[in-house]
Amino acid sequence: MRKLIVAAFMSLDGIIQAPGGPEEDTSGEFRFGGWVVPYADEAFGQAMQELFSQPFDLLLGRRTYDIFAGYWPHRQAGSSNSAIADLFNRVPKHVATHRPDTLDWHNSHALQGNLADAIQALKQQDGANLLTQGSGDLVRQLLAAGLVDELRLMIFPIVLGRDKRLFDDHAQASAFTLASSTSTPGGVLITHYVRSGDVQTGSFED
Repeated sequence: MRKLIVAAFMSLDGIIQAPGGPEEDTSGEFRFGGWVVPYADEAFGQAMQELFSQPFDLLLGRRTYDIFAGYWPHRQAGSSNSAIADLFNRVPKHVATHRPDTLDWHNSHALQGNLADAIQALKQQDGANLLTQGSGDLVRQLLAAGLVDELRLMIFPIVLGRDKRLFDDHAQASAFTLASSTSTPGGVLITHYVRSGDVQTGSFED
């Protein structure tokens, strides 16, 4: 059985919208697109390389898929991020979409039928772990269905105030163990959480 790993860039108040550029997602009149870029130092790059160092299949929502498909196949050899481009272009990509006939990026596959059932079936297969990037709507459905095994969160020292968040009111209550954490010189907290079971409660009263 393979694991489902959610990787996300997140502000202190949980927002994940448009981290990579001003035009990535302006819905809701979001004004801060590209908020990750000022923190993209060497330590940030090393953390991304570590994330992608183990075999994985990409699991993507349709909006993120379209952004990636419009960017990664066009990176030239020797350019910045060319190693990640080669990797993303090569690995299988499983996509939640209502338009399966428009998945033109190499090695792309549409998820069929009920989303939770389709992803549970993928997890039951042998092979590389499933890794999400972005795909906020998809991730919220995964959290609601209790399908997430690990969280790889990069938490940035900013508050964005409103718009799309990683967690919503439908996330299944779950406990996670902090497997590792570190920080960059710019103050980004790089965390790795592993699901550890149900939420435990107690009382401070005797």
